[in-house]
Amino acid sequence: MPSTYDDIADLRDQIRVLHDRADLRELFDRYVVALDTFDGTGPGEARFATLFTEDATFAFPIGVCTGVEAFAAFQREARERWARTHHVSANHSIALDGDRAVVRAQQLTTHVHHAGAGPAAHFDVGGHTEAHAVRTPDGWRLSHVSFRVVWDSGVRLPELAGVRL
Repeated sequence: MPSTYDDIADLRDQIRVLHDRADLRELFDRYVVALDTFDGTGPGEARFATLFTEDATFAFPIGVCTGVEAFAAFQREARERWARTHHVSANHSIALDGDRAVVRAQQLTTHVHHAGAGPAAHFDVGGHTEAHAVRTPDGWRLSHVSFRVVWDSGVRLPELAGVRL
């Protein structure tokens, strides 16, 4: 029969797992929110530093980059293509392995075109993101983010015409 000490140790382990899962889900949600609120003027870059390891890698159908500064530049360029974006994630799946984790989430994104592209012209994408995370002295940080497109719909920008999504 387990002792009270064993029961308490087991409960501590369970609480740590639940806490890690909550932290990782919040980290991923802050990443998705940052995609829509980053305006390229600077504060967003500081926010990215709270989300990613310094040497994080990013792989998207429209490009690959390494490092927080490169990701901020990548986001500035991407955001200039559209008037607004709206990212939604759901069905977060988290696999914990000590101080490492993999977060997988389904994602829907609407890219609203700049004025002149037609009434309510937008480009929608559905897919999934896989993000690798590591525990750092400052908390969990994403070390790799990749997005895989499952479907797209709407008006593509001319520069994306040849991109295999």
